[in-house]
Amino acid sequence: MEHSGKPRLIVEHMSKSFGIVKAVQDVSLEIHAGEVRGLIGENGSGKSTLSAMICGSLKPDHGSMTFDGKTFHPKSIIDARSKGIAILLQERGTIDGMSVAENMFIGMEDDFKGHFGVNKDKMQKKAKEILYEIGADHIHPADLVNAYKFEDRKLVEVGRALYTNPEVLIVDETTSALSLQGREYIYNIIKDFKQKNKSVIFIGHDLDEIVHVCDTVTVLKDGKYVTTISGDEMNPAKMRGLMIGRENLGHYYRTDFQPDYDKEQVVLKAEHLNYKTVIRDVSLELHKQEILGICGLSDSGMHDLAKALFGAYKLDSGTVTIKDGSEVITNTTQAVRDKIAYLPKDRDSDSLFMHTSIKDNISVTCFDQKKIGPLINKRHMKRVAGQQAERLNIRCSSINQLAAELSGGNKQKVVVGKWMANQADILIMDCPTRGIDVGVKAAIYDLICQLKEAGKSIIMLSEEMAEVIGMADRLLVIKDGAIQGEFLRDKTLTEHMLVEKII
Repeated sequence: MEHSGKPRLIVEHMSKSFGIVKAVQDVSLEIHAGEVRGLIGENGSGKSTLSAMICGSLKPDHGSMTFDGKTFHPKSIIDARSKGIAILLQERGTIDGMSVAENMFIGMEDDFKGHFGVNKDKMQKKAKEILYEIGADHIHPADLVNAYKFEDRKLVEVGRALYTNPEVLIVDETTSALSLQGREYIYNIIKDFKQKNKSVIFIGHDLDEIVHVCDTVTVLKDGKYVTTISGDEMNPAKMRGLMIGRENLGHYYRTDFQPDYDKEQVVLKAEHLNYKTVIRDVSLELHKQEILGICGLSDSGMHDLAKALFGAYKLDSGTVTIKDGSEVITNTTQAVRDKIAYLPKDRDSDSLFMHTSIKDNISVTCFDQKKIGPLINKRHMKRVAGQQAERLNIRCSSINQLAAELSGGNKQKVVVGKWMANQADILIMDCPTRGIDVGVKAAIYDLICQLKEAGKSIIMLSEEMAEVIGMADRLLVIKDGAIQGEFLRDKTLTEHMLVEKII
């Protein structure tokens, strides 16, 4: 799609470093009215850092921006929003303990001033209108936001971004956290922006989605601008080659098509699990060296099942046992002690201490090993963290760098490293490749195979059917909190066969 006239947003020679890591180096681009611009690159390529500078959450070291013909230097996200540029973030951007309406209008409370402070009725009425407009009227403005699941909280953020009627919307890997229905909400908003001659910057890793959504695509690599393509050039193979320097990564998934695990040795057993309305009479077994895949829609109950297996829920009924059945898992402390690892879907909020170092995040699970009497053995902490950072090729200035400063893929590597440091025998991995690029995905899949070969057992939950088909020895399909079907690894297994059970 060709765009005529002057560009709406001009970014010139933008640079940003974190210590010795050059996150963005001399990047320039132009965005036109009515354009949906894709922004792609491997984890650590600079996509999110560039978008953070555009939306005001990071101050550039060098460079300038022009928006609608005027110099644009946003001091904060709120300032950028007031000037016409809003962002939807990949990870959670809501605050527990506050209502839906309060979260939606953070920084904009003056719009709802009454005689005695903020007029909450007025605020909630406006929130209700916005939620209705985006098809999320099942969310109630007066409720605490923490009463809602991750996807609904993202829709609250959508409402926040749209409230100021922005001219440019940055969608930073938001769809990777959403179900198919949630993604359709975002796609419809993007279509509406195009029809109104507004602009969208769409950041993502799903290259098929990029082709579907975007008019043009800008590629970043190692913090530098590579090229901008459009039309027939926008095909996944070409884009993958531009991102990583080669078009063929080889196979992502396992190439063997026979289930390969010790069928006689059960390492974890769940019997008749029930929890509220989200887990209904679920029973399953995990065997030594098995990759057990579990798939379903976002609201199928599988994410709650992962937490229940890790001991995070007080079940209404049922038991989770390991080893010979003598160990019953009733809480997370016991699960960690018994060498069970849990990698949650929402890694930033549920698995990382964002404002502490890589070293502290990795070594937190082996605390007892770090003590000399009552004192912490800092030398051991450093050694363990360094070993895992090197093993997993975590891109960082040093292991003292804050987790918050890392790309999504490197954050996920830190989470994996934390459990590797604890020498976990059972790993519950909930959407382990969500929001990470093809290169890191391939590395995660390779690591899962290495863990299997080393005698570990893995429960891999995913909303991506191709992923579980490609990796699992055995696959369970879950719908409405209950198991609907079981499949063994087989070359003839297709996504269509799973869909029949999922929908």
